[in-house]
Amino acid sequence: MLFREQTRVRLSEASEHLGVAHSTAHRLLAMLAYHGFVRQERDSRAYVAGPALVEIGLAAIRQMDIRLHARPVLEDLASSFAETAHLAVLEGATVRYLDAVESSRALRVAARTGATLPASCTASGKAMLAMLPESEVAEMFADDKLPALTQRSVTNLENLLTELRETRERGYALNTEESEDGVASVAVPILGRKDAPAAALVVSAPVTRLDAESAARIAVRLRDDAALLGELIAPHAGL
Repeated sequence: MLFREQTRVRLSEASEHLGVAHSTAHRLLAMLAYHGFVRQERDSRAYVAGPALVEIGLAAIRQMDIRLHARPVLEDLASSFAETAHLAVLEGATVRYLDAVESSRALRVAARTGATLPASCTASGKAMLAMLPESEVAEMFADDKLPALTQRSVTNLENLLTELRETRERGYALNTEESEDGVASVAVPILGRKDAPAAALVVSAPVTRLDAESAARIAVRLRDDAALLGELIAPHAGL
């Protein structure tokens, strides 16, 4: 993008860069300004990055920072438990998987890096949703009918809120075949400033290998790693 190469962009430069007429470039910049992606300086009339574009950049930096610190943790988790470890973040009512290290076993859960899933169907999503006020969760799922990925998915808000309360009391979230048949997961939130959920650490395995006892044992390790990551990322990530 042109704003990546220079801090100020004039109308003529945008027109030349895009290969369009001045009038077309002006309409495009006006639209971007309307949505906050750029703003026009009063004196020079040049365009600079607006608050929305800056925020997108900061969000990318935050996620890069989280991945940087979490990568060795994911590798260690996958090695210690011989199961797949994921790092996920909350994006509204969905979760996005930022990174993963797969289990070395032949029968394993595949990495979901880059994928998005409904937060209510995943251990990572429930781990992070449990750290939000219930009123905020209710706003995310205002239609009450929740998306379902399997027959075991939570499908209404009341049941989800109940499960989130249990998650808070237990200290970790569980997912047993709610996002994918045959897959189970355990997750804990990584907390940033003001105890806001910045991300989640997840260990996923075939359901036959992740019973309640195994999940509780893995959760102890996940909580320790999440606490360490929270201390590392919060000062730098603005979380």
